[in-house]
Amino acid sequence: MPFVNVTRLRLRSFRYLPPFLWMAFRTSRQARQAQGLLSGSVLSDRVMTFWTLTMWDDQDSMRRYMTAGAHRAAMPRLMTWCDEASVVHWTQAEPTLPSWQVADQHMRSEGRPSKVRFPSPDHATLAYRPPRMGRGAPL
Repeated sequence: MPFVNVTRLRLRSFRYLPPFLWMAFRTSRQARQAQGLLSGSVLSDRVMTFWTLTMWDDQDSMRRYMTAGAHRAAMPRLMTWCDEASVVHWTQAEPTLPSWQVADQHMRSEGRPSKVRFPSPDHATLAYRPPRMGRGAPL
């Protein structure tokens, strides 16, 4: 069964945008080459908030990607760069990438906040505005 992973990251300052975009480029390139990636999409949301939605053969494929290369190098930086970060994952029978609406629903109902050094007041509760769906792009 395909394994779906969703992340939501909000940068806490514009000064982190250039290095974040560079790391996003590098991690996207890594993901496209990763063994086990079935499909993926990225969403540029409002006020420096970014989502990723990826579907993998299985959880092990996603973990191999996450713990290697550019992604592994980016993760510690996000703790300082972001004031909100969250993740959710699930398995599904369908081999098609879920919609952003479905990803948002899963994040709100099953998601968990990731560790950040300077959390916003809404970080722990995942109390964010609904994402703007019109800016999604293939990974």
